[in-house]
Amino acid sequence: MENLLFWLIFSTPAWTIIGGSETEQDFTWHLQKIPRVVSERTFHLSSPKFEADAKLVLNGICGIECQKELPVPGLSELEESLSYETVFENGTRTLTQVNVQGLMLEPTQNTTRKITSRRKRQVYGIDSRFSILDKRFVTNFPFSTAVKLSTGCSGILVSPNHVLTAAHCIHDGQDYVKGGKKLRVGLLKIRSKRNGKKPRGSKRSRREAEYVDPPQGTQEELNMRSKGRRRKKESGKGQRGSEGNPSFQWTRVKATHIPKGWVKGVSGNIALDYDYAVLELKRPHKKKYMELGISPTIKKMPGSMIHFSGFDSDRSGQLVYRFCSVSDESNDLFYQYCDAEPGSTGSGIYLRLKDPDKKKWKRKIIAIYSGHQQMDVSGVQKDYNVAVRITPLKYAQICLWIHGNDADCTHG
Repeated sequence: MENLLFWLIFSTPAWTIIGGSETEQDFTWHLQKIPRVVSERTFHLSSPKFEADAKLVLNGICGIECQKELPVPGLSELEESLSYETVFENGTRTLTQVNVQGLMLEPTQNTTRKITSRRKRQVYGIDSRFSILDKRFVTNFPFSTAVKLSTGCSGILVSPNHVLTAAHCIHDGQDYVKGGKKLRVGLLKIRSKRNGKKPRGSKRSRREAEYVDPPQGTQEELNMRSKGRRRKKESGKGQRGSEGNPSFQWTRVKATHIPKGWVKGVSGNIALDYDYAVLELKRPHKKKYMELGISPTIKKMPGSMIHFSGFDSDRSGQLVYRFCSVSDESNDLFYQYCDAEPGSTGSGIYLRLKDPDKKKWKRKIIAIYSGHQQMDVSGVQKDYNVAVRITPLKYAQICLWIHGNDADCTHG
């Protein structure tokens, strides 16, 4: 099984069979000029209440047929949606207005392909997910880029200081979720000892790395747990994670960026197209991160396949990997049927294509997994697995959040 998994993950066919003959296809990352998203003005807003409940399933979202009827957004509407909120660890909040430059509006936005099949969207029949239990895999690229949020979602490392995730993991469209003010990110690391000595670092760092599950619940519950841990330590009965086994090391989030298009009020409804957010870590990590890529169309994906790893809630403490083909697409969304459970929401979806310069295969993030979503299709509620595609505009905005300016975001 391990050999099969290794082959599936690290090999990608570059040909298809058409009419009995092999046909070479162009599965290459092609750089293109990116529109500029430029910060204009920043205003201070009132501090959020942080009273929303985290929801991993959204209701009443505009689906495939609904998107076909949407008008092409104008430049001013796009600038309004791409303006963004930033929430800092002290609870303060700002709104930054942006200016979009160099954008060529396409008249055929929000068109979709016909769905070729309909299947159950959650795990049904044979579970095609892989739990990555071998530490040789789980703490090495690309699996090491997956992280867990203290709100219960997943995310992916996109720089030494930043994590990409779904917006609804930290904001319900009206307010930030409970625990969002003290949001933390968990990275899997291998515990080790140096010549029988305790690992170096602050007491806080060692304590954060000890516990696999992120702290959740009321402040009173958290205080009770903290007291219980101190009693165990004092009695000499506290147990650390086994030496050589992976466990989470938790890092505080310094700032959170969310596009205004996600916040209700722009259109009166949640806009799934903008279900993405970037978290800035308080301390940089030393892991290899995954680069951003512009989402290609289904036809330009090897086997139309996508890949992503996350921390599904039904497999506590385990990193779960899966791959599947995309069944449908619009300009902003992918519709697919990968086996997944709550907790994997916010995972980075990636592809492996050829680097045009080095002639090697390279992975890049091309979408953010939004989870199992219920949508209105012809007046009937249907559920799909939905991912938010990284379009050139979203690439420019995410790149701006990472670098602080648009100087490094001209091509992608």
